Amino acid sequence: MAKIQLQVTGISKGLTSTITAGTHTFHIDEPESQGGKNKGANPLQTLLGALIGCENIIANMVAKELNFVHEGISFSVKGELDPRGFKGEPNVRTYFDKVEISAEVKTDEPEDRLKKLQELTDSRCPVFNTLKSAGVELVTSWKKV
Repeated sequence: MAKIQLQVTGISKGLTSTITAGTHTFHIDEPESQGGKNKGANPLQTLLGALIGCENIIANMVAKELNFVHEGISFSVKGELDPRGFKGEPNVRTYFDKVEISAEVKTDEPEDRLKKLQELTDSRCPVFNTLKSAGVELVTSWKKV
């Protein structure tokens, strides 16, 4: 199978970046209290949102392969980092130390199948594995609702 290539472009003014990805446009910014215009989520929130989106897409692909029946998944993701790193402290990493992923899956499937869905999703999610490869501590919790 051929590799895929993805490209986005951005135009920035001050702290606000207007990003174009295919036919979609969105803003990445900082709140006014941080000198931005508050036109969009900040870059770190955007990354956590990308993790939710990627986990959801992969989970639905895997569910289809496993004939895993569900009525939806709700995600909550929390990231923790020391801001001294991106403020210039040389011995502090500039990215997340820890990311916690909670998923609530509306399903009647047994727990072992839910665990399999989670394991396969995490092992195949590009954003999850990018964070994992960076040494970010990833804590996952999936439960039935």
